Amino acid sequence: MQNENDKKETTKTTVRITGMTCAACSNAVERAIRKVEGVDFAAVNLATETAFVVHSSGVTFDDLGKAVESVGYGVSREIPEELDRKRYLDSRKNLLLALAVTTPLAVLMVFHMLGIHMPWFPLLELVAAGYVIFYVGRGSIKGAWIAVTHLHTNMDTLISIGSVAAWITTLLNVSGIPIASFGSIGAMIVALHVSGRFIESSLRDKAAKEIKNLLKLRATEARIVVDGKELMVPIEAVTKGMTVKVRPGERIPVDGDVISGRSSVDESMITGESMPVIKENGALLTGGALNITGELLVSVTKTGEDTFLSQMVSLVQEAQGSKIPIQALADGVTRVFVPIVTLLAAIAGGTWFVLFPALYPRLEAIRHYLPWVLETDSAVSFGVFVFVATIVIACPCALGLATPMALVAGTGMASKRGLLIRNAEAIQTTKDIEVVLMDKTGTLTAGDPSVVFHNLSSSDLAAAAAIERRSGHPLAKAIGSAVEGDLPDPDPESIEEIAGKGVRGMVGGKLFEIGKPRSFEDYTAWLGGGKTVVEVVRDGEVAGFFAVEDPIREDSASAVEEMKRIGITPVMITGDNETTARAVAERVGITEIHAGVRPEEKLEIVRQYQASGKKILMIGDGINDAAALKGADIGMAIGSGMDLAIDSADIVVMSGGVSRALECIKISGKTFRIITQNLFWAFLYNIVAIPVAMAGLLHPAIAEIAMAMSSISVVLNSLRIKKEGS
Repeated sequence: MQNENDKKETTKTTVRITGMTCAACSNAVERAIRKVEGVDFAAVNLATETAFVVHSSGVTFDDLGKAVESVGYGVSREIPEELDRKRYLDSRKNLLLALAVTTPLAVLMVFHMLGIHMPWFPLLELVAAGYVIFYVGRGSIKGAWIAVTHLHTNMDTLISIGSVAAWITTLLNVSGIPIASFGSIGAMIVALHVSGRFIESSLRDKAAKEIKNLLKLRATEARIVVDGKELMVPIEAVTKGMTVKVRPGERIPVDGDVISGRSSVDESMITGESMPVIKENGALLTGGALNITGELLVSVTKTGEDTFLSQMVSLVQEAQGSKIPIQALADGVTRVFVPIVTLLAAIAGGTWFVLFPALYPRLEAIRHYLPWVLETDSAVSFGVFVFVATIVIACPCALGLATPMALVAGTGMASKRGLLIRNAEAIQTTKDIEVVLMDKTGTLTAGDPSVVFHNLSSSDLAAAAAIERRSGHPLAKAIGSAVEGDLPDPDPESIEEIAGKGVRGMVGGKLFEIGKPRSFEDYTAWLGGGKTVVEVVRDGEVAGFFAVEDPIREDSASAVEEMKRIGITPVMITGDNETTARAVAERVGITEIHAGVRPEEKLEIVRQYQASGKKILMIGDGINDAAALKGADIGMAIGSGMDLAIDSADIVVMSGGVSRALECIKISGKTFRIITQNLFWAFLYNIVAIPVAMAGLLHPAIAEIAMAMSSISVVLNSLRIKKEGS
């Protein structure tokens, strides 16, 4: 039995699923994974063919694989690009085989229907259609068998029932039973289904282009320097602390710090910013960026799954593999859709068989306008005709793809704009945001502060700088680098960071407390100019202060103005003093501020706004923002901030400032609009088409074309998110 600590330790795993063809398949896999002991959450995405699972540390990949296999599907450890390529080649092969056999068969069928009878055609139809249905379409039959043996149904169930039923009519006809032969129709159903799957697969890959581009940035080799010698090694062999040389024109293979050299680096594929950035001694480098002009020596800080690029890919895949609330509607429908349609098809076919003499004459006038309506004297033939058409037209593939395809396109567009959506539900919620709460330092400001004045003695300055260098606060870097000359670098002890107050530690037996001033009265001149004052207290006595200035981000004022224009209320919420906060707020155009608040008070302010019925987006970057980010309807962390803030956020901003919130709101609105359009047309298509097929007015071949076009239209409509956002 797990102890309490084990239960709290959770792991996120993305599993690649094989064999899924429709929403019913993904629902069956999801239910199976959720039943695994230790799994807290599971979401299976048909569009990306992945399962995103949150589980306890005791659950292994093999445990998840067994659960998937228990309902007839498979898991793959292959590299996604290789699996996608294999899927593409298989679908292309099946398409070519299906078309090679079905096209001449369809031509001969037309001659037969026009009265040019060939005595050998029924036997040819039996063999050729059987090849297409049972060999080319074996994947659908296998999928249908898996579903039936595991007591559920899926799209393959409908395709297989329809095509096999059509082929059986040919078998009966060849056997001498007087029934119209639909074997060619069965082959056409499979050929059109395979064609639709091929086109759909190609479009899915196009929709996921952004994540594929990120994967392409991963290096396979690195040039390490050992004892002055250069050696090319697989990227898996590179470890933290190694020295890597990157020449001009090469991609940076790992995350690290520049220890020698100067160069322009293109980080556009990661940050979205097109301008190259100068990197020199001490600068941070991100794996996947392109080195342009100079040679760089890099000390490796992160490798493998710890690198920024790997984490970025994981976050995007995690969001694309998740589900949003509106998808529950589609999932609920598809779960019962196939058995209901099968029942309706059987009822329709049976009704036409029983009431054929009374109902069929009513179609005489309609046949002049709809020439594909079957002309026959056989009640059995027409009953089968209606049954097959109803089965085929009702495949719920479009319904299953409606939400996940739009989600893939939306999250891909967001990543291209420097936004990582960690929680897919943010796609649905962000569009409804009414109030944006923004931290000041590192959010509205650039997060690159510098000390413009201090009045500390050299010893106190050295002590304060040494303590701040061990702090994670945005102002700490500025204070930590304020030491000039040959001052000593003491080794502080007992360092403690107090969220909302500052940091303290022991240096030379003295207690230094660095943070918010006890009283702001003596610093009004500095505060009124927008500076932040950090007071240094030594053993209970004020030793001096730092005046720190953090430039306002270029996009802050314009973003605030745009928020007001579209009806969103911008609010500053900061732990800094009110005088400084108001000075910055006035420069960016914010009138509503909350200053001098502690971390728990930030969360309380978030709840106060929520209590008034408003949707809240909180933007921050520090430890003191983490609780508010978690408590807000949407938490957005600036990517340069603390790991705790990023871990608490639904969305991570990799480049830019608060203007990215507006980008996210727009992408959310576009994505949700596309999802609702997809669901509306998918529902409407089935509501209209099924009764038409049951009425005997729809040919099975036309039904298959309509079904395939419905799925393709959903994918194409989802791609509009990227087109509109470009």
